Amino acid sequence: MSKKLPVTYELQHKNGKARAGKVMTPHGEVETPVFMPVGTQATVKTMNPEEVAELGAQIILGNTYHLFLRPGDELIGKFGGLHNFMNWNKPILTDSGGFQVFSLGEIRKIKEEGVEFRSHIDGSKQFISPEKSINIQNNLGSDIVMLFDECPPGMSSREYLIPSIERTTRWAKRCIDAHKRPEDQGLFAIVQGGIYEDLREKSMNELMEMDEHFSGYAVGGLAVGEPREDMYRILDYIVEKLPEDKPRYLMGVGEPIDMLEAVESGIDMMDCVQPSRIGRHGTVFTKYGRLVIKNAAYAEDPRPLDEDCDCYVCKNFTRAYIRHLFKAGEMLGLKLATYHNLHFLIKMMNGAREAIKEERFLEYKEKFEANYTQGKKSEWIKPKKIGE
Repeated sequence: MSKKLPVTYELQHKNGKARAGKVMTPHGEVETPVFMPVGTQATVKTMNPEEVAELGAQIILGNTYHLFLRPGDELIGKFGGLHNFMNWNKPILTDSGGFQVFSLGEIRKIKEEGVEFRSHIDGSKQFISPEKSINIQNNLGSDIVMLFDECPPGMSSREYLIPSIERTTRWAKRCIDAHKRPEDQGLFAIVQGGIYEDLREKSMNELMEMDEHFSGYAVGGLAVGEPREDMYRILDYIVEKLPEDKPRYLMGVGEPIDMLEAVESGIDMMDCVQPSRIGRHGTVFTKYGRLVIKNAAYAEDPRPLDEDCDCYVCKNFTRAYIRHLFKAGEMLGLKLATYHNLHFLIKMMNGAREAIKEERFLEYKEKFEANYTQGKKSEWIKPKKIGE
C-alpha cells in the first residue's frame, strides 16, 4: 500500500504538456499553474498579509536560511510556526536554504556533513546540514518542505556536477530520515544536473527511487546564469519525465515570458523575488513590457501604470503620482509598484490556467509574448502629458 502523503496533486486538464491542476495542502488548496510570491523573512516586502491575499496569492514562500539566522526557527516554533507568526492562514512553502548558502561563494565550505558558512548579517560562523535544514523547516511548520541540496553554480562542468548530484542524492536520504513531521509537511525533491540532459535524468532517477516519500518535485539550478535557450531545452526535456501525479516546481523564475515557457513544458509552480525587487527600484510590468516609472518622462503622465490592468493601483493612481512618490523617497511608491507587479504575475498565471482548461494555451502564450516584447516600441509605453 502506498504511503499517505500530506500534500497531494490532482491533474484536472492538459493542453499539450501544459497542465491545470490542484495541490492539496494542510492549509488549503492551490490551483495550478501558480505564481508564489516570496516572503523571504516572513514577509512579502512592503505588503501586509491581507493585501497579499487580496491580490489572489494562494501560497507564499519563506526562507530557511534567513529565518534560521533571524529571528531563529526555535522562536518561530514557540509561536506555533510560521503561519501564526506572520498571520498567514494559507499554504506556505519553505526553501531549504541551499540556494542562499551556496550563493555565499567564498564564505562557505561544502563538506559531506553539510555546509559551513559565515552569516551575511554579522559574519558569525554557521553550519547547516541536511538534518539541520529539515529540523529548521519542521520548526517553521510550512506545508511544503524542500530537501537540502547542493545548488551548483551556473554553467558548471560535467566534472563538477556528477559528484554534486550524487551528494544531493545522499543528502536526500538524510533529509527523509530527519523529517519529523511527515504527517503534516510534504517533502519536495530537487532535481539538479545543470544544462546536461543525461545528468538531469540521472538526478531524477536517483530521487525517484525514494518517490514514496516525496509529495512533489522541483527543478533547481536554472535561471542561474545559463543561456535562456538552455533553460527552455532542459525544461522541455526533463519536466514531462517527472511523475504526472505530483506537482512540478520550477525554482526562482519570475520573468513573465520564462514563466509561460515553463508552463508550456508542464511546470505547475513558480516563485521569484523579482516582482517585489524590481518594484522597489521603480520598474513595473505592463502588457507591453517593463516600464521604469522613475524616469523624468513620466512626470506629467496622467495614465495608470498599465491601462489594461484592473488592480487597485491602476484604478486609483497615475504614473505621475507614483513617480513623485519614488522621487520624494516615500514608502508608498515601493508598495504600489510591488502590489501592481504581484497582481500582474498572478493575473497572468490565472489566465494561463483558464486557457489550458479551454485548450487555447498556445494562443494565450503567443498573444501575451507578442504584446510583451513590443517594449519601448509600443505607443502605450511612451510617456504622455496632461491634455495629450
